[in-house]
Amino acid sequence: MTSTGLVYMMTPALACFYGGLVENKNFLNQLFLSVVCMAIIPVQWCLFGYSFAFGPGNSAFGSFSYSVGLKMGLVSLHGETADQINPLSIPSLAFSAFQCSFAIITPALISGAVVGRMKVIPYMLFIFLWATFCYDPLARWVFYDLGWLHQLGVVDFAGGLVVHVSSGVSGLVAALILGSRAQFDPDVLNTGQTNIPFTIVGTGLLWVG
Repeated sequence: MTSTGLVYMMTPALACFYGGLVENKNFLNQLFLSVVCMAIIPVQWCLFGYSFAFGPGNSAFGSFSYSVGLKMGLVSLHGETADQINPLSIPSLAFSAFQCSFAIITPALISGAVVGRMKVIPYMLFIFLWATFCYDPLARWVFYDLGWLHQLGVVDFAGGLVVHVSSGVSGLVAALILGSRAQFDPDVLNTGQTNIPFTIVGTGLLWVG
């Protein structure tokens, strides 16, 4: 639960980190794009995201068996159902909360690529669908003990594949599709238009997380 709290802290920390790097006109928008993930993704995760990633199913896709908190109990460190007396098992609610913290920060990482390019309502719909069709399957493949990539021996350090590669590639694709930011001239140096102290605070909190 301590680790869960630290990772949850990293999403507002990311908002500060990104917010300090964007122009002042996009500052509040950037904060909102990150923080809104903390409102939308937990709902998706509790409804069916956790079940898609760690519920019964095959090596590629989960099911609705654990939707809306059904069949809570003890699970192993890789999410599969464990013996109730297994000393290495943990409460499934704690495991779900821990995994949810990564599900939140991953689409928040994409926000830095779309700030100033995308309206808020389409962005909110986008992160809900992206979490469902991109993050949840990838989390199952790598994090879940029976996932096909996990069985091939793929090792994910600090979410390097599920979190960072997926959000980085998605951010690049989103930026290419949306095009240049409105009224943005890369040749004009807007001195004083960023807030470096915010970036430093965000960097420190992310490092601690």
